[in-house]
Amino acid sequence: MDSEILTWIFLIGGILLIFLEAILPGGVAFLLGVSGLGVGILRYFGFLEDPLTATFIWLFTSTILTIAIRPFINKYFKGESSYKLADEDYEAMDQVVDVIEPINELDNEGRIRFQGISWQARSIEGKIPSGVQVRIKYRDNTTWIVEPVDIIDAQKNQLKDSNKN
Repeated sequence: MDSEILTWIFLIGGILLIFLEAILPGGVAFLLGVSGLGVGILRYFGFLEDPLTATFIWLFTSTILTIAIRPFINKYFKGESSYKLADEDYEAMDQVVDVIEPINELDNEGRIRFQGISWQARSIEGKIPSGVQVRIKYRDNTTWIVEPVDIIDAQKNQLKDSNKN
């Protein structure tokens, strides 16, 4: 391999790795790129003639930069992070959903549509026809336990009326 081609590989490769950091953040690509750019510049000015030595210097400086500087990069240039409650059952409680297959009295089984997916459902109150809205109370294994929204609203109204008297 021609010496000048290897120099250009280090220079262009280093620049590409630095720009790759914008796509794959984490600090490693940037440090590899800086190291490659440095080796390319040293080769351009004639300080590193031997390709094997240049490759070794690149590997060595990349390792040292990654070990020495990456902790500071991670400390001062943090990425975005967010935390979300991972308890899906808790988030589903009291959600109003539609019954898509009637919940019958025989086996008390039917289906609801929750988050765009059809789920097995059982009713606390017995038979519920399809097309009715229900409120999710809890989950038993893969089956949602529901009750009709009308019953809940009626109970709330009764409580409000009794509190007024």
